[in-house]
Amino acid sequence: MMTGGGYTTIDNQKVSGSVPAVSGSDHVTVKFTESNLHSFPTSEGKGKITGVFKPPSDADDTFSRPANGISDDTQQSGWMRKFMVAAYKPYFDVDTSDVLDRIKDSLFPFKASFAETTANNPDLYGPFWICTTLIFVAASIGTFVTYLAHKFQDKEWDYDINLVTWSAGLFYGYVTIVPLGLYIILKYFSAPLGLVQLWCLYGYSLFIFIPALCLSVVPVEAFRWVIVGIAGLMSGSFVALNLRSHISSAGERWFLIVVGIFLLQLGLSVILKLYFFTVTV
Repeated sequence: MMTGGGYTTIDNQKVSGSVPAVSGSDHVTVKFTESNLHSFPTSEGKGKITGVFKPPSDADDTFSRPANGISDDTQQSGWMRKFMVAAYKPYFDVDTSDVLDRIKDSLFPFKASFAETTANNPDLYGPFWICTTLIFVAASIGTFVTYLAHKFQDKEWDYDINLVTWSAGLFYGYVTIVPLGLYIILKYFSAPLGLVQLWCLYGYSLFIFIPALCLSVVPVEAFRWVIVGIAGLMSGSFVALNLRSHISSAGERWFLIVVGIFLLQLGLSVILKLYFFTVTV
C-alpha cells in the first residue's frame, strides 16, 4: 500500500474481506431456469374491457345455485296452489298493447269476438285497474256533482267519505261475485268457459262506465240518464253477445241466462246513477 498526495492506493494484492475484480473474459454466466408463467395475448380493444369474464372451473358457486331440495319456482299441487301468488302471476303478464286492444274491443260490443281472442291468454291486470279507476272516478265525480248542487243553491256542503267505500264494494264485489256465480251455473250445464276468462270479460266490460261517469258532471238530469243508459246497454250487450255462443250449449234455458246477464249489467248502470248522481239538497 502506497500513500501520496493525501490519497491512499491499494496495490494489486489480496486483502481480507475484499472481492477480487473480474478481469478480461474470465466471467461467470448465470442461467435461469425457464419460467412457468403463462403469457396472455394482448387484447385488440383499446381503452375498454373486452371479452366475457368467466370464473375458474373450481370457483365456489354456493350462492349461485339453489340449496338441495329447493327449486327456484316452488310449486304446490292441488287446491293449495290457488292461495299462492305464483298461481296468478301469468294473468298479470300482459303488454300495454294487449290491454289497449281489449279495451277497444269492449267499446264495440257487436263484434262479439272478445271471448275467442282472450280464450288462450285471459288477464286480470286490465280488470283490476279498470275497477280501481272506476272507484276513484265514481267517488270523485259523485262528490263534485253534489258540491256543485249545494253551491248553486247556497247551501252548506259536507264531504261524504262513504262514497269511496261504497264504490269499492260495488265494483270489486260485482266483478268478483257475478262471474263466480255465472261460472257455477255454466259448470252445472257443462258449458266450456273458465273462471278467469269470465273475470277478464266482466272486468273489461266496465270500462265504458269511466267516460260515462266523467260526462255525468253535466248538471242536466235527463242527460245523465241518457249517458248512463247508453253505457249500460253497451256493457250489457258486450257481455251477453260474447257469452251467447258458449251458453247456447247449456240447453233450452240459454236464452234466459243471456237475458239475465244483460239485465244485471243494465242494473249496475241504474245503481250508479241513483247512488252517485242523484243529488238531494
